[in-house]
Parts: sequence; structure tokens; C-alpha cells
Amino acid sequence: MIEKRLKEAFDPFFSAPLYAWKEFSDQCKLVTFKKNEIIKQSFTTEKYFYFIIEGSTGVFVWKNNNFICLDLIYENCFVSDYMSFLLNSPTPIQISAIENSVLLTINKDNFNKLGKLPYGMEILRVAAEYSFILKQKQQIDLLLKTAKQRYIELLAKQPNVIQRTPLKHIASYLGITQQSLSRIRKQII
Repeated sequence: MIEKRLKEAFDPFFSAPLYAWKEFSDQCKLVTFKKNEIIKQSFTTEKYFYFIIEGSTGVFVWKNNNFICLDLIYENCFVSDYMSFLLNSPTPIQISAIENSVLLTINKDNFNKLGKLPYGMEILRVAAEYSFILKQKQQIDLLLKTAKQRYIELLAKQPNVIQRTPLKHIASYLGITQQSLSRIRKQII
């Protein structure tokens, strides 16, 4: 029951009745992506908004012949190139499945329909605000905390991150080299 899963994920931020989440899930469909499959290609326009049911995704940009990981996103969270989605224009952001993943997807037309429903508007607002808060916190942490502190916090939020996510993506997300990540891992074991 997808609506129950959505409600449980969002109750800490916004407690909507189950029927509101049913309205949301009725506008969506389930899609699957294999590990390393591209969900949204760089320099294209985002057409969908996703909620991760199973698996994980990474948000990347290409720089100096390498992908830089901007974000790691796991179950019960939304993922999208939201700027591209809202502005209906291409961005350099690429979203890829880090693991085999099942995502709930909503297209732009259904997203807009949902936004016209009383609870739908509130759900979309809360999702956008929550995403903004997480991104702002991530930027502040990048400036004020050491890579070791950020890695420890990542482990606290995602205890199985090492088993689920390639070290190159974790290191890139933390803004350090894989060698530096190995040193940090040795220090905290």
C-alpha cells in the first residue's frame, strides 16, 4: 500500500490523512531502474518527480572529466532535478540509480493536478520545503564541519551506506578523495 508508505515517511513533517496520500499515489506509477542506470541525463529537462520506495540514487554533475556527487538519496525521500522540473529547462544535473531501485514517479501534468487539490498543494509545499532545508543544511555542513564529522553523520543516518554505495560516490559527496575517506574510515573503526 503505497499511500501508507508515503504517509509514514511524511508524518513527522506534515500529518495528512491517508486519503490525501491515496490521491497522491493515484497520480503516480511505479518504475524500476537497474544499478547505474541513468534516471535523468545531464543537460536534459526533468519530466518527473520521484519518491524512492526501494534502493538509492545519486545526484551528479560532470566536472574535470569526472562526476561529482552532489547528493545521495535513499528510501522514503523525494528525488528530482527540481530546478529543471520547475523551470522546464535543461540543467547539468544527472540522476542515476546507485542500486537497483523502485521509484514512485509523477509526471508534470499530474504534479500540477495534484497541486490543485487541497492536501496536494500542502504535500507539495512540504516536500519542497523539506528538500530546501536538507540542501541548506548540507551546504552549511560542508562549510562548517570536517569531512570526518560529515561522514560520521552520514553513517548515523544511513548505517549501511558502505554496503550500498560505492566509496567513490561517498568520497565525492563528502568533497574528499577516496584515499582521504579510507583514512577517515580507519580512524573511526
